[in-house]
Amino acid sequence: MRRALAHRSWCAEVGGEESNERLEFLGDAVLGWIVAELAYRQHADLAEGKLTDLRKSVVNATALADVATELGIGPFLLLGKGEAAAGGRAKPSILSDAFEAVLGAVYLDGGAAAAAALVERLFVRRMAAAAQRLDRLDYKTVLQELTARLHDTAPVYVITDTGPDHEKRFFATVIVAGQPVGKGEGRSKKLAEQAAAEQAWHRLSVPAAPV
Repeated sequence: MRRALAHRSWCAEVGGEESNERLEFLGDAVLGWIVAELAYRQHADLAEGKLTDLRKSVVNATALADVATELGIGPFLLLGKGEAAAGGRAKPSILSDAFEAVLGAVYLDGGAAAAAALVERLFVRRMAAAAQRLDRLDYKTVLQELTARLHDTAPVYVITDTGPDHEKRFFATVIVAGQPVGKGEGRSKKLAEQAAAEQAWHRLSVPAAPV
């Protein structure tokens, strides 16, 4: 378990220690498999696209950081002095990676049954709540919540239109932290913004790369 908590910044300082990155790789695969199976078994009413949305809503850097916080992982992380001073124990990317590494260690030590039991205990309630939100998901709202957590900023929508007044088509581009992250179109500004926000949410909610 020590290795699961070892961030590469700490390993670089002490030397001779392996970071948690390989365990994170394994844990990411194990988590994806178990959550996919849980979604399939417990939400038989959801089509493939909704199952994918459900999985993304609970398996992303922000959501996994919340799980890591619930488990109290932060204080036990082995961080380099600079990373610790920079608030690394609260960084969503570091916390989410550490949770996946811990899950990888549980899988190696206890097997698939132990890993599945841990994931089920931590994720069934979260998945049920996420499934209830799917049909009424307001992507502009959830995108704003996500960007506030990840970038401490709000999304900006740029709208253009084309066509005569009675047949206008609206095009929206959503910009986060100065970068375009989603595009959408629709018969109204609202529909175009929702489409752009949905694309952006799917793009930004994938697990973050290791820090």
